[in-house]
Amino acid sequence: MSLGSQIAMPLQTDALIIGAGPCGLFQVFELGLLGIKADVVDSLSVAGGQCAELYPDKPIYDIPAISVCTGEELIASLMKQIEPFGAGLHLGQEVTEVTQKGSYFEIMTSAGKAFHAKTVFIAGGVGSFQPRKLRIDGIEALEGSAVHYRVRDAESFSGKRLVVLGGGDSALDWALELWKSAAELTLIHRRDEFRAMPASVNRLKELASAGKLDVIDCANVVGFERDGARLLSVETRSKDGESRTLEADHLLVFFGL
Repeated sequence: MSLGSQIAMPLQTDALIIGAGPCGLFQVFELGLLGIKADVVDSLSVAGGQCAELYPDKPIYDIPAISVCTGEELIASLMKQIEPFGAGLHLGQEVTEVTQKGSYFEIMTSAGKAFHAKTVFIAGGVGSFQPRKLRIDGIEALEGSAVHYRVRDAESFSGKRLVVLGGGDSALDWALELWKSAAELTLIHRRDEFRAMPASVNRLKELASAGKLDVIDCANVVGFERDGARLLSVETRSKDGESRTLEADHLLVFFGL
């Protein structure tokens, strides 16, 4: 048998956890207290789920006994908490098949790994993170430099002209955080009602009324101007056909997953 055709020996584990977000990581801790060995599979290249992928620098206020922390800090604490239990983290791969075989489950991943586990825990949250992208011809040339679908370093936007797209919690949360250090910030939403928490919506309206940031509703971004990998401006169009050009350094898109 050639090396290329050999099948990897299954990894034996008591429990296989699908998802390395906060719930999946804390499950490792709970199982560890009972002496149960766990392995974790996640599609992302790092542990942390939404906290790592969508808002590592965003303040979080709804964690029991912690008044405020960032997503990155929460995951760092969880990783420290599970260290004693020696869980195997298998990142950058998805579970593709789960088959019950008598007293155990056989689990296969997209990386070709096989596991035999007595129990399978699904802690997948909303699933694999693939952000909905802005559909404008040529916009991909700016992705990572001036067009962003997640915030990895909030400080990099300090003193910049920002345009935020979206009407949900992520869009409003980041608008409410980034306006403090941005040169200017405009939030654009295609509807006239927001899907975010009422407190966030009220705060956004207060800041807009005070002239701290701008809000454009019932509009979409339909075009842009760039100089190489540098964004110069975006063009918006309202439902009634009115066009407007906004100078911008960065475009942050939060259309969901």
